[in-house]
Amino acid sequence: MTTLIETFAGVPAGSKLADALKMRTEILRLSEAAHDALLLPRDPGGLSHALRAALAARMCRHVGNDALAGHYDSYLAHTGDLDVAPLAHPVGTCGEPRLDAVARHADLLTIAPRAATRQHIERLKAAGVSEPDIVRLAELAAFVNYQLRVVAGLKVLKGVQ
Repeated sequence: MTTLIETFAGVPAGSKLADALKMRTEILRLSEAAHDALLLPRDPGGLSHALRAALAARMCRHVGNDALAGHYDSYLAHTGDLDVAPLAHPVGTCGEPRLDAVARHADLLTIAPRAATRQHIERLKAAGVSEPDIVRLAELAAFVNYQLRVVAGLKVLKGVQ
């Protein structure tokens, strides 16, 4: 079974890269499980499934991976909750201070993660984001950015074969 990472990296079946990835099947399986757990958790807390999908698409667009952004757009469309759809785009806002603050923080964690400070967390709290949701947001951002980097790295390796 081909994973999302392999699909979006365009790893050709039977290639040397595909063979190399077979030795890392556990990592790919765990990456797939993390994707599912973070996008569609049983208890999403204050980050709905739709919001998670919109934020993931936004992060992908920030780094120029429109194909992976489209994957997350399809999750968003499937939720039926299009109120957060503007947040799927880097400059998009929805006019709700808490959600817009979450989107800005996702931007920071994608574009300049080292610049994130305690002050940014305090801004999220001031906007009404709970501590558990701040952790959920950090987990989502960490995973999506990991996924983007692995896909980008595999694309480079694919070109070197």
